[in-house]
Amino acid sequence: MLLRYHHGERHVWQVGKVPSVEAEDHRHRPRDLETLKQERASTMTRLEGLLSSQGLRVPSLTKLPDQLEALRLWDGSPIPPGLRRRVLRVYAQYTFLSAQIAEVEAERRAQLQTSSEARLDKVRQLMQLKGIGINGAWLLVMALFGWRACKHRREVGGVAGCTPTPYQSGESAREQGMTKSGNRHVRWMTTELAWSWLRFQPDSALSVWFRERFGHGGKRVRRMGLVAVARKLLIALWRFLETGVIPAGAVLKEVEVLG
Repeated sequence: MLLRYHHGERHVWQVGKVPSVEAEDHRHRPRDLETLKQERASTMTRLEGLLSSQGLRVPSLTKLPDQLEALRLWDGSPIPPGLRRRVLRVYAQYTFLSAQIAEVEAERRAQLQTSSEARLDKVRQLMQLKGIGINGAWLLVMALFGWRACKHRREVGGVAGCTPTPYQSGESAREQGMTKSGNRHVRWMTTELAWSWLRFQPDSALSVWFRERFGHGGKRVRRMGLVAVARKLLIALWRFLETGVIPAGAVLKEVEVLG
C-alpha cells in the first residue's frame, strides 16, 4: 500500500477523521442512556415472563410489590415464596435502572437549558423541527454534527453508512442495499427519525416523495423507501444546521422546545 501510494495512487487510502477527546467524551451520555434503556427493556421482559409462566399479568409495573399480594394462581393459591422473591429481585433491578435513566435524562435537560455551548445550540435548533425530539437531536449532534465538518452530502451519507452499493457486471445491474460501514448509532437514529418524519411532517417534500414513489408498494418496498428517506433526511438536517434553511415543506414546533 505504501509503494502504491508512493507511485502516485492517491486514492489507495482515505484520511480518517478521528473525534477529539472532548468530542468522544460527549458521546457517552447518549450511549449510556441507550444501554440503560436496553437493559431495562430486557429486565421488564424477564419480569413479565416470570409472571406469565404462571398465567399471571399485572396492569402496571409501578406498584408491583403491592399487586403481588392480590395475585392468585389458577387454583386460587398465592404465589409461591421462591417465585415471589425472584420477582421482587428482578423488580428491584427494574426500578434501579429506571432511576438511573431518570437521572441521566435530568442531567441532559439541565445542560440543555443552561449551557451555551455551540453543540447544544445545534441540539436546540434540530428540536425546533416537528417530529424531532431531544433523543434524536442529541444523538445526531454528539455523534456527528457536533464535531464532524462534512464537505458535501455524499460525505454525510457515507458517515452514517446510508449510501447505496450498486453492483454492475456486464449487462447485470442490481442494488445490494446500504453499505452499513458508518456510524451505527447515527444510522439507527436516522431510521427512527425517518418514521417520525413521515408521521409528523406529512406535507413536507420528503414525505410527499415517499408516498408517491413507495406508498403503493408492499412492506418490503416501503422499508426500502424508508432507507432512502433516512438518507435524504440526514442530509436535509445537515443543511439545516449549516445554512439555517428549513427542509422543503417542513414546519416548526409551535411551542417552546424546552418548556
